[in-house]
Amino acid sequence: MTLDPKLLEVLACPEDKGPLYYLESEEVLYNPRLTRTYRIDDDIPVMLIDEATTVESAEHDRLMALVETEEIAPTFDPAA
Repeated sequence: MTLDPKLLEVLACPEDKGPLYYLESEEVLYNPRLTRTYRIDDDIPVMLIDEATTVESAEHDRLMALVETEEIAPTFDPAA
């Protein structure tokens, strides 16, 4: 199941308050600035810093390639 688009519009990283990438196929929200993923359990984003997973460089590259390939937009535009 896909996360509600209205929910995605307001989701931000709890640590740096920046936008995230929703990687539906991976069931995570990804913050490339902190190289951190937030899992999604039963269609509920787990937005707790202590529950986040920091990814290694190779995994960051893989996730960003997925973002580029699938043309995934960030949850919001911080300049807006």
